[in-house]
Amino acid sequence: MKLHNCGMPTLIETSILEECAKLCAELGLNYIELNMNLPQYQLDKIDVKFFKSIADKYGIYYTIHLDENLNISDFNTYVAEAYKKTVADTIKIAKQLDIKVLNMHMAKGVYFTLPDRKVLLFSEYKEQYLKSIFDFRNMCESAIGENDIKICIENSDGYEEFQKEAIELLLESKVFALTFDVGHNHGIGGTDEEFIMKHKDRLHHIHLHDAKGRKNHLALGTGEMDIEKYISLAKEQNCRVVLETKTIEGLKQSVEWLKGY
Repeated sequence: MKLHNCGMPTLIETSILEECAKLCAELGLNYIELNMNLPQYQLDKIDVKFFKSIADKYGIYYTIHLDENLNISDFNTYVAEAYKKTVADTIKIAKQLDIKVLNMHMAKGVYFTLPDRKVLLFSEYKEQYLKSIFDFRNMCESAIGENDIKICIENSDGYEEFQKEAIELLLESKVFALTFDVGHNHGIGGTDEEFIMKHKDRLHHIHLHDAKGRKNHLALGTGEMDIEKYISLAKEQNCRVVLETKTIEGLKQSVEWLKGY
């Protein structure tokens, strides 16, 4: 059984790539989203020849989830340059492994807590922030060139207005697109959905899991979400879908639920 364009995240329980690939194939999934927060998926640990051999052996492919700490707009230029180099070098790896999707979070940056409010520094220094986004966009366009690679921006805990401006600036380029994490959106009361649907023509990737209240990454069918709504959206926009549970058991339950669906 193959589920068209459905993949799995890298799991703590499958710390070795081949274990993960074997599970992916056994469940009839198409790909693994390599998570660069994990030590085994850092750039210096990705042996292209080996990763290709595993993909070929199990009939799968890869996408990449960039490090969630990624902050290409950090006011410390040494830090920002290190993160931008990480993205540029990941694009090189993506070309070698024929990876089509890099998933990326947007950093909110540091905030100051005043007596009456919280001030996000990227908002306070927005012109400088947006300049860094513009420069990052240009760098990614140059690095990707004519290759079929998309950097997909994922929602997490609610977009700030300055982040929305930044994403719209990125979406002016064909190399950027959107990831819709439906469980994250549910956990914050659905506040990101309007913005994402406003740009649904740029929706390219979906992280699909169930949720109940603020608890997400549940197996499909075990929460309170209208999962069928998001499956229909994925089909409509021809999105890749990651079944983003955090355990093997949850992943298996999600696959079984999809079979029934």
